[in-house]
Formats: sequence, C-alpha cells, structure tokens
Amino acid sequence: MTGGAMFAAEAFSPHETLAAALIAHAADGDDGSHDLAHILRVFRNAMRIHAGEGGDGRVLAASVLLHDCVAVEKDSPLRAKASDLAAEKASAILAELGWRGADIEAAAHAITAHSFSAGVVPQTLEAKILQDADRLDAIGTIGVARCFYIAGRLGSGLYDPFDPAAADRPLDDKRYAIDHFQTKLFKLAEGFQTETGRRLAAARDKSLRDFLSEFMDEI
Repeated sequence: MTGGAMFAAEAFSPHETLAAALIAHAADGDDGSHDLAHILRVFRNAMRIHAGEGGDGRVLAASVLLHDCVAVEKDSPLRAKASDLAAEKASAILAELGWRGADIEAAAHAITAHSFSAGVVPQTLEAKILQDADRLDAIGTIGVARCFYIAGRLGSGLYDPFDPAAADRPLDDKRYAIDHFQTKLFKLAEGFQTETGRRLAAARDKSLRDFLSEFMDEI
C-alpha cells in the first residue's frame, strides 16, 4: 500500500484495517459528489449515529465504504438500480475477503436500501444508519454544494430567471438546480430512520432552508 493510501485508510479509524482492504473499491468514476471525500463524510456521519444508536460497526463500515462502488450518473436510466449494482459488487468483494454469508447479506442490504432512488425500506439498524448518514450529506451546506456541483455536471441552469420559485410553472430540477430543493432536498429530513439521525438532520435542514431564502433575496 502506498503512503497516500495508508493515510486515507487511517482516516477511517477505528476501521482503518478494513478501509485499507476496501478503499480502492470505494469510489467509482469521476463524480466529485460521490468521491472519496463523500465516502469519508458519510463514514463520519455513520460513526456519529452508530455511537448513539449501536449496531455492528464492522458491517456498517464496510457498507459505507462500498455504498457507491458502482457509479451511475443522476440522469442515467439505470439510476434506480445503482444501489443494487453496488450491493452485488460489494458482496463479491467481501466474499473474496472471507466474510461469512450473514455479514455479507447485512452489508448488501444496507447498500441496497441507502439509495433514495431505489425506494427500499431499510430493515436493519445498520441499513437505517447508512441511509441516514448518506442523506445527511445531501442536506445542509455540503448538500447545497453538491446540488450545484451535480447541476453543473449535468448542464442544468441555476434557476428560471423569470419564475425562480416556480409559482406559475412545474418544478423541473433537470433544467434548474434550485428546483431540486423543492423536488427532493426539503423532503429528506422527514424520512430519517434513527433518533440521532433525525436530530442531526433538523439542523442541516434549517441551514438548507436558510440558504434558499437568502438565495431568493439575492436574485
């Protein structure tokens, strides 16, 4: 392992040994909103929730590290299958590491259920924590940054200059980045699975709404 890779693995303490084995698989593609920085933020969110809620830390850490191991663009027709594809790939990776079947299944379920697009209800504590941890990274100030990054990546405009609040038009977050706040981001805080996650989400949801209010004032 190179020095840089070792340093990256150490950031995933106390699961740095597992991270060292999985980090090469963690981020697929060149999407800066689903890169290693995103994986690390989700890991830190997950560990914070895990500290309050419990669960199997090893399964959770593996799930976090591999939840985006297959990259599917937001505008791809395969987007809803991204988490299934990631779970399948993760299962093979963990099997190669000698994980037992029950733990592989637990990690795979958490990965499948984390995705908003998949619409799968998490059935285990680890799955609930991963879903909460990943959604925390979609709201708050980091969520704002990721929203505009993805909009630029997909060629969307910032907002409709003649009707930015969509008072007299349908919301369309494929054309306008700011519409994504109403179509998705403002809905996320309502669906958190854990008490710790809900508490963290409330603060981030407020900052998200404050940003939109200030944005509208400026335009």
